[in-house]
This record gives sequence, structure tokens and C-alpha cells, in this order.
Amino acid sequence: MDEEKAEIAASHHRHPRRDTLSTDTDLSASVEKVFSSKPVLPWKQQLTVRAFVVSFILSILFTFIVMKLNLTTGVIPSLNVSAGLLGYFFVKVWTKFLEKFGVLKQPFTRQENTVIQTCVVAASGIAFSGGFGSYILGMSERIAKQADRGYQHDSKNPHLGWLIGFLFVVSFLGLFSVVPLRKIMVIDFKLTYPSGTATAYLINSFHTPKGAILAKKQVEALGKFFSFSFLWGFFQWFFTGGTDCGFVAFPTFGLKAYDNKFYFDFSALYVGVGMICPYLINISLLLGAILSWGIMWPLIETRKGHWFDASLTNTVHGLQGYQIFVAIAIILGDGLYNFVKVFGHTIFGLYKQFQTKDSGAILPSDEHPNPEVSASQSFDEQRRTHYFLKDRIPTWFAASGYVIIAVISIITLPHIFHSLKWYHVLVMYVIAPMLAFCNAYGCGLTDWSLASTYGKLAIFVIGAWAGASHGGVVAGLAACGVLMNIVSTASDLSQDFKTGYMTLASPRSMFVSQIIGTAMGCVISPCVFWLFYNAFPDLGEPTSQYKAPYASIYHNMAVLGVQGFGSLPKNCLKLCLIFFIGAMAINGMRDLLGKKWARFIPIPMAMAIPFYIGGYFAIDMCVGSLILFLWQHSNRANADAFGPAVASGLICGDGIWTLPSSVLALVGVHPPLCLQVVRRLKN
Repeated sequence: MDEEKAEIAASHHRHPRRDTLSTDTDLSASVEKVFSSKPVLPWKQQLTVRAFVVSFILSILFTFIVMKLNLTTGVIPSLNVSAGLLGYFFVKVWTKFLEKFGVLKQPFTRQENTVIQTCVVAASGIAFSGGFGSYILGMSERIAKQADRGYQHDSKNPHLGWLIGFLFVVSFLGLFSVVPLRKIMVIDFKLTYPSGTATAYLINSFHTPKGAILAKKQVEALGKFFSFSFLWGFFQWFFTGGTDCGFVAFPTFGLKAYDNKFYFDFSALYVGVGMICPYLINISLLLGAILSWGIMWPLIETRKGHWFDASLTNTVHGLQGYQIFVAIAIILGDGLYNFVKVFGHTIFGLYKQFQTKDSGAILPSDEHPNPEVSASQSFDEQRRTHYFLKDRIPTWFAASGYVIIAVISIITLPHIFHSLKWYHVLVMYVIAPMLAFCNAYGCGLTDWSLASTYGKLAIFVIGAWAGASHGGVVAGLAACGVLMNIVSTASDLSQDFKTGYMTLASPRSMFVSQIIGTAMGCVISPCVFWLFYNAFPDLGEPTSQYKAPYASIYHNMAVLGVQGFGSLPKNCLKLCLIFFIGAMAINGMRDLLGKKWARFIPIPMAMAIPFYIGGYFAIDMCVGSLILFLWQHSNRANADAFGPAVASGLICGDGIWTLPSSVLALVGVHPPLCLQVVRRLKN
């Protein structure tokens, strides 16, 4: 996953299970021979009105889901399977309806399906890279007051107007920076882009005869569990009329365990997330919860009065300080290790590419004729290369687009964030194309996006540059948003170019779809966040159902960047160093032992997430893993085919329930009942 799509989502960020994708045995021989009788439409005809109408509807749906995940735990699974399935389903229904009346002008193709997928992922991706649950909320006065570290004045409260403006000036630069490199990445270097490849397999399988039949059954399964999840969320709402009320606060394992955040909260959403995330992620989350809330925090709490003032237990100067900063140490240790590893892979990979290719052939430009397709290539490669090189995006267009948007951004951003100066932005935009290339290349090799790691580096560098007395906290968090948006969208577009290459979708249609999807996201995501922000006044509070844990983590990172380590509680720095080194050591051990044994070693980034927010969601996700494991044990083929659809239904139903529940909260309609378990003596 990418921050926390969150941090653990960097490696699984947009990654459907590949074993569910090849539903048609014909695909194993030659995909393009199956489709050779079907014409490939010009790029403009791949961009249909119906594709963007469907994309807009699905973008709203998935933005609500991603936003809810962002504001609860920050763990975001791949939603590609559900986006692909629902996109296929909606357009199929549309085309069948028109066909009945004899007015169907254009059949539904896999290229159009790819356009929808690209647009939806681009739009809903803004809900993550927009930082609504991290750096945006982290710079608010609400989070600054919680931190209580003397930086309430160095804050900026969210407002719909500047949120939309900010996203429009920073979200498109990454797209223009990576466009000139599309041929190098996909054709010359033949980068794998596992998520883009898996998505292409998914789309190709839908449009074969057997794949279409399976897709219909998968949509039916998704629809059933969507309905169940939505109605379950509606039913639970009736019993949440107060603090710690409802099934979400049921002490499943007893009241003592509940006090230490160990309970099953009956969340269909996180059970679904657990079914999609790999087993190791879910086990790592549970181990992190046991280590922190089961062992460390109870022990540290016994030291109150010695290590920290007993009256400050629930502040950043007390127990909460250990929870936040130890989690930050693990995140930074894991991030630094993977940054060095992926950057090293990138440099080594580039070195090998330049060693094995002629210098004249390695960087062909758009202005020169392309070399002929090699006769040694397979039929699939020849056909895909031909169509991929057919529609060019001129380099001058990409370069001029980057410069124009950069100039607008350099002028605009200092007016939005007064402590972020024009020269801060200029320096970031000078180095951003290099970082975007490194991230896109590394993502092609490893499927690991380091967007949030680059963002954290910006927090420390720009925050320290601006200084504590000149708004360094807000400047650092704003810089995080700028850099994170650029490198995130660059790797996403590169993945989409790979998907387009394998489905014969034109690079032009991919680029236009990404632009339109990003523009949709720049409006939809702030509006959805604004709905949450106004409907739930306690959003971001530790006791809220929307804790937004990464808002506090990012804010405290920014404070750390401008203030240093002096204000940490006693022995907190020692613990941070131990866990920082431990995170790197565990990652090193995973790489040294290889894939065979690495699957038994937990992932530090995943372990860090429960350190601050508790283990309740990890229990939900482990229940999801258990359901999938038992299903695979009894009928693996059925589980592989329908597991992602069932999980997507659970996620979508619970996620979309947040829309009516938010509206009810805004109009002052509150749940009528409070279901609560209390201790016998208290009762």
C-alpha cells in the first residue's frame, strides 16, 4: 500500500489478486489472437460519454470508501477488482438497454473498459494523495490543540475553497513529468508494473466469452454482499446514540481487553479489507497490536509519575507521546530502508539497461522514427507495440504543460500557505521530475510506491528550512502534499500506460482519462471530506469513530522537524531509536532470507499502524483472512473467483452507508438507541 492506499498499501496499493484474473484458458496462449478479429477504435472513440458518466458515478462511490478508510485507520486495499467489475457491469447494462431499442452506436470494448478503470482510479486516488486523513487535517487547529506542543498558532483549518484550489495546482504536474518516458518504461525497459499488468489481465478476461459469464456471476455476488453490508451498517446505526454505544463498542473479549483496544467491532468494511489484503499484512497488524497495546503501553503506564507526569497521561507529553513517536520511528525506519532499497534497484536497473542497449536506441524521442517492431517478438508483443507507438504525445506538449502548471503553482501556493515561500516550491519543482521518474521506475520493478516517503522527507527538509518561528509546521506539511501528489500521480500514470499497452488502449486516451479523472478527484474528494468534516465535529479526536490517526502522526512529524527531540517524554527517544533500527533490521532479514521465509516474518510498516489506534480493526481484518482461508480450503477455485467480489461488496456497502449517515448527522437526526455493556458494579 502507499501511505499507511496507507503506508502498508504501498506494495499492495492497486494490486488485485492475479490468480483470480485469468478466467479464460484461451488467455494463457495468446491474448491478442483471441481479440484479433475485433477492430481497435481510434483513440478519440475510446473516450466515450458513457465511459465518463460511469466513471463519475463510480468515482463518488470509491471516494467515499477511500475517505472513510483514510479517516478511520488509514489502511486502504486495492479497489481495482471492484472498479473493474462495476465499470464493466454499468456499461454492459447501458449497451444492452440501447441495443434493445436498436440505437447502440458503439459496442463496449476493452479499451473503453480501460479508460473507465483509469479514470476511476485517478479520481479516487486523490482521496489518498490529497492527504485528507494525514497532512491536510494534520495542519488544522484541531489537531494542533490535541498535540499541545505550543504550535496552535502554526495551523491552517481546512476549507472547501482552498482545498480544491490546492489540489488543482499540484495534482497534474506528475502526469506531465512522466509522459515523455512512457516508451522507455514500457517498451525499452519492459518494466513489469505488476498492478498494471494484473489490471490488464482482469480487463482482458472480462471481454472473452468465458470471462464475460464469470464477470456476470461476480457482479451478482458483489451486489448481494453490497446489500448485506449496507443494511448491516443501517441496522447498527440505530444503536449508536451516545458515546461508546452500539456493536462498534461491544467488548467481545471482555472489558479489560476492550480498555486496551482489543475487540471485534462488527465492521463489514474491515472484514472485506482483510479478505483482500495478504495474510501477512493482517497478521503483522495483529502482532503490532499485541506488542503495543498488549505489552508495551500497559508496562509504560505503570511508569507514570516517573517517566511522565501522571496528569499528562492522555497527552503527547505522556503515554500518547510514546504511542505516536514509536509509531513514527517504525514508519520512518521502514520507509528509509525501502527508499534505499528501491532507489538502489532503480540505479542498478538503469545501469544494466544502459549496459545492454545501444546508446542510440535506448532513448528514442517522439521526433524520430521508431525502430521497426522486432520479428523475434511474439504476436502479442508485436501487436501491442504497434498500437502503443501509433498515437504519440509530443514531448514539447508534456514539457510546456509542466512548466506552465509549475509557474501557476509557484505563484498560487504561497497565497494559500503563507509560510511556504515561492523558492521552496521552485526547488521542489526542479527536483520533482527526477523523483517522479525514480518512483515510477521503482514501482515498475517492485510495485512499491514511495510517495508518502518522499512526502515525509519534504516535511523535515522544508519545515526545517522555513523554521519554527516562520510557520515551519504548516510549510512542511504543505510541502509534503506537493511532493506526494507529484510522485504518486506519476507512478499511477505509468501503471496505466502498462495497462493500456496490454489492452491496446491508446496512450493518448490513457492520458486524457487520467487528466479527467484527476480533475474529477480534485472536486469530489474535497467535497466528500467537507461533508465528513462538518457532519462529525469530533473528527480527528482520539475518541471519535473517525480518529484520522495519521493526522496526529504527520503533525508531530512536522513539529519534530522544526523543534527537534528535546520535548519528547523520558526514554521515548531511546525507544524510538530501538524501533527505528529494529524496523530496518526486520526488513533486511526479510530480504536476506528470500521469499520462502520472508512470508513468515512480519512487515514493520503494518505493525506500526495499531501502535497508536489499537488492534480492533486488525481483529476485523484477521476475521476476513480466516473466512477467505476456510473458503479456499473447502473450494479454492470458487474462493479465488468470487473472493475479491465478495470482499468488494462488503467494502462498498459499508463505505457508501457513510453518505446517508453523514447527511442524517448534518440535519440533526441522531440514532434513537444506545446499546452498551457496562461493569456489573457500575450498573
